[in-house]
Amino acid sequence: MPVEPNDAEARMPYQLPFPKEALSEIVIPDAVPKDDRLWVPQAKNVWFRPLCLNRSEGYWMNLLKVRKSGVLSRHRHPQAVHGWVLKGRWHYLEHDWMAEEGGYVYEPPGETHTLVVPEGVEEMITYFQVNGVMLYVDPYGKTMGFEDVFTKIDMCRKHYEAVGLGGDFVDQYIR
Repeated sequence: MPVEPNDAEARMPYQLPFPKEALSEIVIPDAVPKDDRLWVPQAKNVWFRPLCLNRSEGYWMNLLKVRKSGVLSRHRHPQAVHGWVLKGRWHYLEHDWMAEEGGYVYEPPGETHTLVVPEGVEEMITYFQVNGVMLYVDPYGKTMGFEDVFTKIDMCRKHYEAVGLGGDFVDQYIR
């Protein structure tokens, strides 16, 4: 069991250097940005806002923003996905639950589902951590396309270049 430090020591920052090869932290004070240029278009009325694009471990964390109701995509995850609904609501055709504001969703490896934003939702924003790849599939599982951390980085780089932020703007999110 750790020894309780005295008050002065408890308030003292760590005194040793961090590991030489450690990556820097990412701190984003405006994760839901006021500047719309930070939202990367993914499809009509669908955007994502990168938070962490981890190329060494193959995952990404982003906010997904949707401003339309209807079917967004059918996709399969070979690895786990975590989601936290910040605004609006959504569901999967394959399940009987609704992901609503403040709710958390764990999607296990092997899950295939069709994301739907219901009528009456003007805007949905969900924080997702996607591990590995997202395979877009038809109703019978045939792969129609994919996204991974590298395609996300490419999308960001092209978008940020096009809106005047510069292609290297995405580098701050890459680890």
